[in-house]
Amino acid sequence: MATRTQAVRIVKNDYRCSIERNQVGKYCIRIQVHYPRHAWNLGVYFLASSFDRAMKKLEEGLDFLQRNEEKLWFWGVDRAEDLGFSAEFLKEAGLKLDRRQEFPHKAASLSVAPEREVPAFSIGPMRRGLAELIEEPRAMAAGD
Repeated sequence: MATRTQAVRIVKNDYRCSIERNQVGKYCIRIQVHYPRHAWNLGVYFLASSFDRAMKKLEEGLDFLQRNEEKLWFWGVDRAEDLGFSAEFLKEAGLKLDRRQEFPHKAASLSVAPEREVPAFSIGPMRRGLAELIEEPRAMAAGD
């Protein structure tokens, strides 16, 4: 009798993060989250005055989004008519709803199992990836 080995699919929340500098010189960090358990996406952003501050807020924001998946889904999808509450809830973590449909093609990514903490070691590669995204425009401008 032959047995089949079935691959167990591990469900993970996927985070895509982009960074750019706005006209005032602040860093705008956009986070696009895909929560597979509820099959929905959430876009948020925040501004920071320095790259180091942006990375600190990014780590805090990822932790917040990871810990509050159920609440965010409940108020963001089930009670979509009450977006005011969602915005206020996100504001507690220094995040704002990102209503833009387009997301930059160049982004750093991270996947974390639901209800797990964001591992500290995974922030390093994301930080390096975002630093490279900020450096690319400068390098291209210098090459002109």
